[in-house]
Amino acid sequence: MDVDPLDSRLVTLFCERPKLSVLEASRRLKVARATVQARLDRLMSRGVIKSWAPMLNPSEFGYPVTAYCSLTVRQDSGHAVVVAALAKIPEILELHTVSGDSDMLARVVARSNADVQRVLDLIVATQTVVRSSSVIVLQTHIEAQALALLQATAAATPSPAG
Repeated sequence: MDVDPLDSRLVTLFCERPKLSVLEASRRLKVARATVQARLDRLMSRGVIKSWAPMLNPSEFGYPVTAYCSLTVRQDSGHAVVVAALAKIPEILELHTVSGDSDMLARVVARSNADVQRVLDLIVATQTVVRSSSVIVLQTHIEAQALALLQATAAATPSPAG
């Protein structure tokens, strides 16, 4: 889907001020309220905007440690079975099928470095994972940078009228 400079300005505005009303966004962007609503609806329906849900910060409610775990899964387990089993572990925030030496990559959170072991034990207890390798995040420098990518994409797209 193409995004244009107005889409970029609209998304940027809502990223900076997520509680802003559509009417106030239309005033700030100097476009009709219906234009703002139509573009938001289009961006949502096409999946550019995935959610209006709050972004949670697990470190602020007791899970300050993040680790990335490479998982090798049992080959006799179906993909859906593995995903369903791992989805039951709340400390797994993301799970991706990947190429390379492992089958999946999970982003997990834990209460401490030692607690990462408890989470790994939960993963292995599903009996769908045969091996894991983990790295603990020491510091995060860039997070959720999709806005900058959308802005760059929009800057390269001519803006239609409206």
